[in-house]
Amino acid sequence: MLDVDRIRADFPILERTVGERPLVYLDSANTSQKPRQVVDALAEHYLQHNANVARAMHLLGAEATEAFEGARSKLAAFVGAARAEEIVFTKNASEALNLAANTLGSRLREGDEVVISVMEHHSNIVPWQLACQRSGATLRWFDVTDEGRLDLEAAARDNLINERTRVVSLTWVSNVLGTRNPVAKVAAQAHAVGAVMVVDASQAVPHQSIDVSTLGADLVAFTGHKMCGPTGVGVLWGRFDLLADLPPFLGGGEMIEIVEMARSTYAPPPHRFEAGTPPIAQAAGLGAAVDYLGGIGMDAIAAHEQELTAYALDKLTSIDGVVILGPTEAVERGSAISFNITDVHPHDVMQILDSRGVAIRGGHHCARPLHKRLGHQSSTRASSYLYTTAAEIDALADALVFTRDYFAPRFGGLA
Repeated sequence: MLDVDRIRADFPILERTVGERPLVYLDSANTSQKPRQVVDALAEHYLQHNANVARAMHLLGAEATEAFEGARSKLAAFVGAARAEEIVFTKNASEALNLAANTLGSRLREGDEVVISVMEHHSNIVPWQLACQRSGATLRWFDVTDEGRLDLEAAARDNLINERTRVVSLTWVSNVLGTRNPVAKVAAQAHAVGAVMVVDASQAVPHQSIDVSTLGADLVAFTGHKMCGPTGVGVLWGRFDLLADLPPFLGGGEMIEIVEMARSTYAPPPHRFEAGTPPIAQAAGLGAAVDYLGGIGMDAIAAHEQELTAYALDKLTSIDGVVILGPTEAVERGSAISFNITDVHPHDVMQILDSRGVAIRGGHHCARPLHKRLGHQSSTRASSYLYTTAAEIDALADALVFTRDYFAPRFGGLA
């Protein structure tokens, strides 16, 4: 069981107030807060070890390279990679997914098909749209049930994954619905027809143990800033044999072997995909975040969030006028909970809650097609993490009742 009070002491921002109210931060699916240990690692790198990697052969350059490559090794161990060279640093998960779409997309031809789902973040929709537009391939997608689960029965009936499928790219955990998708099962279907399986794990890696060797995926994207790390650094894990077979994504320094005026040869993975000066300090900070999360224990974090999510769903479903998007039980779901108050715009909900110290997100959460499918223009989202308390869930519920009664008095509140 987590000692949440001790954990919260590592996050100075959680001591802030909004007016006279304590800050209740429930927007971790958007970006997590950073512990002192990560901030200190960033500061130490810039103040004591700042230099470029690989190119600088002096002491500081060696120290910077050691920090950067050391972070790569930590990430590899954290996700169960077979070797450190399977970890490619990017600037975020969006760039990692664009890397996947551009390199795999270079193989697509007219008549080929790419399969995604309607619950994807825009970062796992738009890159594949572009890849299909360039190649003449066809983009297809899984639908969702009214409960917000992947509609596997409809997919089977429509022969969604078939002999024309070349890529399947799927979110592991929805950033809107919280739904945890059966990635291994879908990966097995993809591999059975010779397709490559790509997974957006941005909402999974920060919250649970992960072992890419058993996941069934070929490429996995995630980002640092949602897992207590800095902004500006993301990760693409890939099977080494696949990475070695893919073309470069960006051209420039460090991703090459030999450059001639007529042609160039390219470095092996991961450096083939890391053109130019990489996010060195950010990677060092992400390495510190991995140390921090690993020290607490990902299984303990997952258990804490499971308990909080069940508590939050129970509280929110008991409020008249609140409509949950997605599963209403804490079964095969993450901690992000999206909802609406009947006849109240999410931006109004967000604004009122902010005035009461509760930080949430309102909008379509970069998932407009999913909202359209479910019949909602947008929604309000609350998302917890390892530092969230039950008292903060109570504060959310109280603020929602206040907001509902202010805007919709027919539910029995203000007249």
